[in-house]
Amino acid sequence: MRTDWNPLLRAEFDKPYWSELQAFVADERQRHAVYPPREQVFAALHLTSFAATSVMVLGQDPYHGPGQAHGLCFSVPRGTRIPPSLRNIHQELHDDLGLPIPDHGNLEPWARQGVLLLNTTLTVRAGQAGSHQQRGWETFTDEVIRTVDARAEPVVFILWGNAARRKTELIDTSRHTVIESPHPSPFSARNGFFGSRPFSRANDALLAAGRPAVDWDLTGAADNTVVGQDGR
Repeated sequence: MRTDWNPLLRAEFDKPYWSELQAFVADERQRHAVYPPREQVFAALHLTSFAATSVMVLGQDPYHGPGQAHGLCFSVPRGTRIPPSLRNIHQELHDDLGLPIPDHGNLEPWARQGVLLLNTTLTVRAGQAGSHQQRGWETFTDEVIRTVDARAEPVVFILWGNAARRKTELIDTSRHTVIESPHPSPFSARNGFFGSRPFSRANDALLAAGRPAVDWDLTGAADNTVVGQDGR
């Protein structure tokens, strides 16, 4: 992980769970298709440096269909069909800020502005949601959350759905802003995600803390290929 995250997270690589996790994922890749591709597993940490992080969005699993997952939660590469949850995120973005709904699902422009788009589990077996949960990824990503929480500057945490909302216990809510709601999935979006205005609320919190607002507009952003490393 050749970024400024490396010295902050390096100790994790020497812990027993890490070697067991990497052996598990390597075995899974030999036996099954696993997403995202190996070089994109840590894309969120490569695209959004620790120093730049001002907003953290937590997902759960990577997408488990071919060509979807590329290392950023809720995001898919351009040219990939937009998943239902992401369509609902686009709709709330439009309703909240009046921005046009994009014709693609690539959220890299957010990541390049300091929005850390992190799944709590970083790999998944093709077609089997949740198949790599409780194998060690959560131990690692909890440490990422704690590391962001330890920042001196206020950060906005956006937690959608019960799995993400449980991470509130890792966050000092007296220093940071937590914006939570039901998941944008079609099964829950109408129970409180729609109308939650996470984008304007995040910008309001950033501006109040003296930090730059995020330009959430995705319609004019050029595509860039995410390239990650092997984690060390």
